[in-house]
Amino acid sequence: MENLPGYDSRPLHLGLYIAPNFSRFNIEQSPAYFSQGVSANSMISPGLSVGFLGDFRITDYLSLNFAPGVSFMTRRVEFKELGYSPQESEDPEPGKIVNQEIASTQVDLPLLLKLKSERRRNTRVYIVGGVKPNFNIGNRRKDPEVNLLQAANSDVAIEYGVGLDLFYPFFKFSPELRFSHGLRNLYTPAGDVYSRSLQSMKTNTVTLYLNIWSGR
Repeated sequence: MENLPGYDSRPLHLGLYIAPNFSRFNIEQSPAYFSQGVSANSMISPGLSVGFLGDFRITDYLSLNFAPGVSFMTRRVEFKELGYSPQESEDPEPGKIVNQEIASTQVDLPLLLKLKSERRRNTRVYIVGGVKPNFNIGNRRKDPEVNLLQAANSDVAIEYGVGLDLFYPFFKFSPELRFSHGLRNLYTPAGDVYSRSLQSMKTNTVTLYLNIWSGR
């Protein structure tokens, strides 16, 4: 039995999503990082996104997807002391690890094209791709005296992924795996040793979207 017959002929579909994610900074150390007395390693951290879905039909196999939402992200860079310090006032400890965290609440405005396969009874696969601007509405540093590293407040990312449409009698469920690569360098110069050791910070995120679409 085919669920939701005539679903693809409708011009607009609405829904909502919840999306766990894993994100990190893709960092580049500055040429003078060694003189700062620390080395840096970006760590993967979990986060969560929630939002709404709007899908505008172009053809039965192509649509425009808009999914505004809010993401709660924490990205962490691990700095390891090399055993010396360029400043006499500092007391280095060889091998000591210091974590710098940047936690943010950001508004996401992804705009994606969705290319769909032929529907096989109540299943269908698809691919998506497009851009995702995002704007921070709050960079949170748990302890500003310890977490000195900072990042810019806006970004634009390239996004792409693959998903599966599962048609049920009253709704459609679409699990989707999506990859995101930030285009902007979010590095913000500052006077602390951690900022001076870097020259580039771009975002990489992997997200599992759990999309629920209204059947009406």
